[in-house]
Amino acid sequence: MKYQSIIAVLVTGGVFLSVGHINSADKPLPDHLKELAWAYAITIEKPPPLPKSDKKLSLPDTPLKFTRDEIVGRKDGVAFQTAPADWYPGDHPEMPEIYAKGDPSRQVIACALCHYPNGKGKAENAPPAGQNRDYLVQQLRDFKSGVREGADPRKTNYRLMIDTAKGMSEEEFAEVADYMQSMKWSQWIKVIETDTVPKTYLRGGLHIPLEGKEAGTEPIGKRIIETPADPNRTEFLRDPRSGFIAYVPKGSVKKGEELVNTGGAGKTFQCALCHGPGLNGIGNIPAIASRSPSYMARQLNDMKQGTRKGTMAALMQPVVVNLTSEDILNIVAYTSSLPAPPAEHSKK
Repeated sequence: MKYQSIIAVLVTGGVFLSVGHINSADKPLPDHLKELAWAYAITIEKPPPLPKSDKKLSLPDTPLKFTRDEIVGRKDGVAFQTAPADWYPGDHPEMPEIYAKGDPSRQVIACALCHYPNGKGKAENAPPAGQNRDYLVQQLRDFKSGVREGADPRKTNYRLMIDTAKGMSEEEFAEVADYMQSMKWSQWIKVIETDTVPKTYLRGGLHIPLEGKEAGTEPIGKRIIETPADPNRTEFLRDPRSGFIAYVPKGSVKKGEELVNTGGAGKTFQCALCHGPGLNGIGNIPAIASRSPSYMARQLNDMKQGTRKGTMAALMQPVVVNLTSEDILNIVAYTSSLPAPPAEHSKK
């Protein structure tokens, strides 16, 4: 099968179509993308379709009801045109307009669609809630200037994030960053050490458990399988209160703890030196505790491969240069297993 290594984001009448192309047989994937395929979760085979519904849908503990189109901000069959559903408006401060609605005329997707109104996000993207505002502003600038890209060019939402940042103003960067900083991070992922995991398929950057006759378990191998705790509530309803389960290999948390806390006999550096006590961040150095292991693995690998650049990423180069894919797996298994910061912890 012929395969290209380019991602095109087509914009037609305000419709954003992200098209990923698969590597050709004559251009095999590099080892780091084979070994960390679990983190990038590129959909190769066509997944089962999501159910269709024109009915008003509901979730527990909210009187609000939305159609599927309203949930995903779709209008007249066109994606990214209106504000996506906000099921629990009492869970967060008032969203900035650009965060809540985006702006199709500028190719700006509503931040709330991918990252949720509460900023917790999903395994396919970033969890920006509770991060320092200066850090977040710098990341948006890095996307806009082209120094923050992914190591796997097939992961199309990197391109969507770049185009979104390019369409935003500095004032909007500040509004979004202030909003994200205002929300404290809380537990979102349950880490389970195991030898076997549910069989899954890939859709939209997520590992989704198989159902029916195809359901079952398989060896975890050298992977982390991060899956929605309730796939229907995450995928179909986009429930911002429904978190994730991260299945990690037995022993990986302990191995990661050794690397994170000691540097592994010179292989890397103690993470707390920069990321602070409990790895909850210091100033514009981000918090890395209790965050998605899939997201964290991608960032470490992107920095190691040199596709995530910029001043702050450059500081990480000596940290990641000697890490193997298995080291990255172990590190993020450990960091994701850490507790969320206490309620009184705030990012200044």
